[in-house]
Amino acid sequence: MRDENFPEGSLPDAGGGRNRTGWIAAWLLLAVIVMAALAIGKYEITLAQAFHVMGAKLTGASSGLPPTVETVVWNVRLPRVLCGLAVGAALAVSGAVYQGLFRNPLVSPDILGVSAGASLGAICGIFFSLPVLAIQGLSFVGGLAAVAVVYALGSLARERDPVLLLVLAGIAMGALLGACISLLKVLADPYNQLPAITFWLLGSLASTTRGDLLSILPAIILGLVPMILLRWRMNVMTLDDEEARALGVETARTRLALIAAATLMTSAAVSVSGIIGWIGLLVPHVARALVGPDFSRLLPAAFLLGGGYLVAMDTLARSAAAIEIPLGILTAAVGAPFFLWLLVSTRRGWA
Repeated sequence: MRDENFPEGSLPDAGGGRNRTGWIAAWLLLAVIVMAALAIGKYEITLAQAFHVMGAKLTGASSGLPPTVETVVWNVRLPRVLCGLAVGAALAVSGAVYQGLFRNPLVSPDILGVSAGASLGAICGIFFSLPVLAIQGLSFVGGLAAVAVVYALGSLARERDPVLLLVLAGIAMGALLGACISLLKVLADPYNQLPAITFWLLGSLASTTRGDLLSILPAIILGLVPMILLRWRMNVMTLDDEEARALGVETARTRLALIAAATLMTSAAVSVSGIIGWIGLLVPHVARALVGPDFSRLLPAAFLLGGGYLVAMDTLARSAAAIEIPLGILTAAVGAPFFLWLLVSTRRGWA
């Protein structure tokens, strides 16, 4: 499927042996990133020790290593790495879907206010000193509720461009929720609550556990399933609505299903990691440049690249300085220059 918004002439060939080689390289690179993340940290562990611990845990054998090494690899770093894979993959895939639906390369998963809604929910939990589980639950519900309101507002005016209305409603909702967030920051206790709110807004995987991973995996899988099933319709949705309907796609229902799936994944990711920007904006561009605009290839490519990128950034965040760098700062510092280079080096855009 060719579309002026996804020019295939400027993209590398993704077929044949080159495609298989690329996928093998992507999986190998992801494995290297994961093993490096398990070994790198304040407590020094070699790659060989990390391999031994993982092999021993998976086979039930004894690793012969000190218990401290096993605890650090299996109980501390592995849950954090797996959460990083899940969160990064969810944000990248959601970004790819949103960019296709809105036919805009500058769209990210928070275009409809999901990040602002999730932030407000989490900040309300922090403001009222609720348990961590309640804070994550409020964040998840807040993200879904914000997008539900935006979609309801966007569907009121049926005679206008639905995509434009959704974007405008999302911008307005984001501004309104941002004002509420600022008010709560002003009212919060400056010694206890305000630092916690600021840290959450900057994004981090420092406190993630296996429980966090298990809590978000069902939502991520549930959101990924309709994306896979509707991948060919997603290709058609990159056309104008009239053209898509002429090709037999019910644009309203398909858009609703894909927005719901992407929002579910984004809300689940943000609920455990806080706000981590640039992944949903940058990674889909890289994936599209590598495998092309076909969503049957774009989605798995974004999934792999997003997970690997966030794990790499998280490893850098906890090892590059004496204190841990918030992920939101690091992803912006690395992502923005790379994104600018990507824009300059691309011969043809989404014109």
